[in-house]
Amino acid sequence: MSENYPVQGAGLGLRRAFIGSLADDIPSEVDFMEVAPENWIDVGGQLGRQFQKISEQIPIVCHGLSLNIGGQAPLDEAFIRRVKQFLELHNIPVYSEHLSYCADDGHLYDLMPIPFTEEAVHYVAERIMRTQDIIGQRMAMENASYYAAVGKEMEEIEFVNAVLDKADCLFHIDINNIYVNSINHCYDAEAFLKALPGDRIVYAHIAGHYVEEEDLRVDTHGADVIDPVWNLLDVAYEHFGVFPTLLERDFNIPPLDTLLKEVEMIRQYQIKHENNEQSIKQQQS
Repeated sequence: MSENYPVQGAGLGLRRAFIGSLADDIPSEVDFMEVAPENWIDVGGQLGRQFQKISEQIPIVCHGLSLNIGGQAPLDEAFIRRVKQFLELHNIPVYSEHLSYCADDGHLYDLMPIPFTEEAVHYVAERIMRTQDIIGQRMAMENASYYAAVGKEMEEIEFVNAVLDKADCLFHIDINNIYVNSINHCYDAEAFLKALPGDRIVYAHIAGHYVEEEDLRVDTHGADVIDPVWNLLDVAYEHFGVFPTLLERDFNIPPLDTLLKEVEMIRQYQIKHENNEQSIKQQQS
């Protein structure tokens, strides 16, 4: 894995359900952890102390929930400044968000799709650039799952690439979202994956989902990762090289030991491809 990535290896989303055990003993399977800043900014007491202890032992990345980058409401610049302070306080190298919107007159408590239009590309890119100016570093945008393409004028892959290019931001690749969207919108997941800008990838998510119907997947992060999603991660490592990858699990959270088996699965895929890359280099030298 390239040392250019801000974190390395296999990661796990930090959840309060198991923070107590982690504060005293970070499992060897976990190389980095992820939090939503909204859930931890200004948290004090025992939880705050436990989080501080973890952040002093292992790299942390931030994946936000409420920036509302595609929304019509003005950017909440006061909130962005609080995120900046949180990143600095805990030496967090990455802040990523969803390429979606989540608020109108009030918070929608869901991630809604941005119309795939040229106008939206410019609008969203300007808001990303303003956010980057405030936090003083490039942020990363994640390809989002969606269930309807309202006002679509271009393909999803064109929209994602155009926003990343215009904003000159980093890319947080979500492997499960590619798979879910490929089923729901009938496109080739591998072709979509290979058309993404690998040089912008900062880290990845992998997760499970819910099968509503044969042609409908719901992105729940509430189940084990299935083989087709693992296979897509395998393709991604083959195509782009190995990048940091984190297991997302937000609902139906099993015991920590069960989650660590999936984190170890990430590591095994990474080792496989790192060994392949090393073998190819030896053959070429």
